[in-house]
Amino acid sequence: MGQILSNIPISQSHPFSILVTGATGFIGSRLVSVLASSGYTIKGLTRKKLADTKNVKYVQADVFDLDQLKHAMQGIDTAYYLLHSMEGSKSEWQEFASRERIQAQNFLNAATAAGVKRIIYLGGLVNDSLELSPHMRSRKEVGEILASGNIPVTELRASIIIGAKGGSYAMLRYLVERLRIMICPSWVKSLAQPIAVDDVVCYLAECLTQSKTIGKIFEIGGPEKITYEQLMRVYSAYLNKNLFILQIPFLTTRLSSYWVDLITPVKASLARPLIDSLVHDTVVTDDSITKIIPLRLKSIRESIDIATKEMKMSPPETELKEEKTGFKINQKLIQISLLALAVIGTSYYWLDNRPEIYQPMWLLGSLIWYAVIVLSIIGIRNKTRLGYLMAGVLSWFTLVFWLFDNYYVVFQTSLIASQPNDLMTIRNFIGIFAAVITVIASHNLFHKVFDYQSKGKPI
Repeated sequence: MGQILSNIPISQSHPFSILVTGATGFIGSRLVSVLASSGYTIKGLTRKKLADTKNVKYVQADVFDLDQLKHAMQGIDTAYYLLHSMEGSKSEWQEFASRERIQAQNFLNAATAAGVKRIIYLGGLVNDSLELSPHMRSRKEVGEILASGNIPVTELRASIIIGAKGGSYAMLRYLVERLRIMICPSWVKSLAQPIAVDDVVCYLAECLTQSKTIGKIFEIGGPEKITYEQLMRVYSAYLNKNLFILQIPFLTTRLSSYWVDLITPVKASLARPLIDSLVHDTVVTDDSITKIIPLRLKSIRESIDIATKEMKMSPPETELKEEKTGFKINQKLIQISLLALAVIGTSYYWLDNRPEIYQPMWLLGSLIWYAVIVLSIIGIRNKTRLGYLMAGVLSWFTLVFWLFDNYYVVFQTSLIASQPNDLMTIRNFIGIFAAVITVIASHNLFHKVFDYQSKGKPI
């Protein structure tokens, strides 16, 4: 990437005349680094004030505060718009489209007042002939709002962007890494044209000096057109893993987003818009940008390799030691308690003398119970919220079941089956104690994982 950008001439009318919004985000942080290393002096717009670095002056502003935006844009000639509102609390992300419209209009008003000469916007690749998802419709509307003023806008529309810390890549990575058998809806058959994040940043940076890009919309994508199912298989092959995919047509995008939320650290608030955008094909139909800005576009496997190595070289910040220690203790405790429940449960068949335990419904229930324990342990080892949720539900059910089996101790009558013998009664009390430990551990872990995810931190 550095070799490509080394040919960009530094043409700024005055220092710090370039503004990059979302300067600490997935795309913005990379663009800031590339432009600064190429000799440009730039302003990085952030929510929190950061210390300045070489060629970069960070300015703090809330995009919903017009006065702050106007102040931040003073002296700006070119402004990069790299903002979205898909994350936050449930009440916020459900209104992301209206929030994005307000952001875009505020940005345009502030840019106009400050005399900005050009806006460069990164949007999503859309098929105008189809009914767009809320996410993609919002991305398109943002571009239209920015272009509705007198400032020329260059809009780049991208398909799936593959890069470390990117939402789409994170969803792909966690799903494939944590599941060997995957239940997917029909959208996994939609075509996409994934592009490496470095190539996206190159296009954004090169637009600065390419006058032919001013005031136009361009579609950008990688060299390969591929379905999301094929993309998951490429990544599983990269990991040398076998992946079995079962497609269920009636699985909606909403259910898919909740599934992703339970299996991966990608929150439903982010997963839902990302999945919505995969419902229709997102492929390049006009590659005119490749003639203006010729790049050697990276293949999907090459993009995955770069992103994976980057994640290993620069992992997210770790939690506080005491938080991590508490999490690890609960993690070990819940697995031990689940195994204890399984061992205690087997005693029905070597300590119990009641004939009911060999009835078909009892045996079927036992089989399902053991299967849930196994699936819970698998999910817990992968640190998925689904694993903790299953363990919690199972432990509550087990706790109630064994309490009812000992119902006769207090009320002199049996509810589940005939009265257990004294040995089974003692066993039930031991099992109740193990189930209580599992309930407490699963509750703690489920909420710890939720808190860590909401803060964007690893576990």
